[in-house]
Amino acid sequence: MKKVLVTGAGGFIGHHLVRYLKDRDYWVRGVDMKHSEYEPSLADEFVLLDLRRIDHCLEATRGVQEVYALAADMGGMGFISSHHAQILRDNSLINIHTLESARQNGVERYLYCSSACVYPEYRQTAAEVAPLREEDAYPAQPQDAYGWEKLITERLCTHYREDYGLETRIVRFHNIFGPLGTWQGGREKAPAAICRKLAAAKLSGNHEIEIWGDGEQTRSFCYIDDCVIGIHKLMRSDYRAPLNLGQDRLITINQLVDMAAAIAGIRIVKRHVEGPQGVRGRNSDNTRLRQVLGWEPQISLEEGLARTYRWIEAQVRNADAPMRAHPGLAGAV
Repeated sequence: MKKVLVTGAGGFIGHHLVRYLKDRDYWVRGVDMKHSEYEPSLADEFVLLDLRRIDHCLEATRGVQEVYALAADMGGMGFISSHHAQILRDNSLINIHTLESARQNGVERYLYCSSACVYPEYRQTAAEVAPLREEDAYPAQPQDAYGWEKLITERLCTHYREDYGLETRIVRFHNIFGPLGTWQGGREKAPAAICRKLAAAKLSGNHEIEIWGDGEQTRSFCYIDDCVIGIHKLMRSDYRAPLNLGQDRLITINQLVDMAAAIAGIRIVKRHVEGPQGVRGRNSDNTRLRQVLGWEPQISLEEGLARTYRWIEAQVRNADAPMRAHPGLAGAV
């Protein structure tokens, strides 16, 4: 039985990855600063540690053969566009200390979870953007501090493999979404925020929805089940360079809202307001993903969004129930 570590196991992707690995008979240690919020972790051992500290990283990586490095201080566009110093500081400490601890403890393989935010802003200025190939990351001009720390850690992983023989793998996520993820509080990603707003509109009867910007900014979105399959396939492969992991279907935010509204079964009015939008357009080129893994994401955006909406509507209903039962609570926050 292979013993592995999943950092960030209390978070969205990490929680799903732990479950996926347990289904395949791995012994899993999960590490995070918090427990999974929406259901108990299936990890054989779940340890609360602060991976900004080298001593905690040494404890986390002791006795495991492989590390899936997902731990990060992150969130949606609203968060990463307004917490540059915090993100760059915290994530740099996490990444450097975890990688060095893995080396010291004799870890065999190390998969680092990077982001499409490493791609240069000058390649993403139009909504009808050309799909981003892995080599397009250079010349570098990543988006925000989050993108810079991801790109720097990619380089660090490459040098640890070249200098120390630690087998590293690097995956670049393109907008992963699904149930059991953050859906409120400011750190949620666009699909979760949209589903929350639509669920609240459906329950309240006020069908006006706020959208940041004109809604014509474009993205591609990948469902969580496909994401964890891709992570595992890459870890088991011999491919060492960064690799995109996402869908390659481009869609505007307005279209995403319309799709989610149809799933919710309501007619809406869009109100466009000022807010952080990130780059104008971003899409994944999956050519190399298909070549390297002989696979690509299979779950359609419609199916993934339907699953996500149903889960978030249930969360909104549960959160709203005390307010409906005790209206006086509404003014207590």
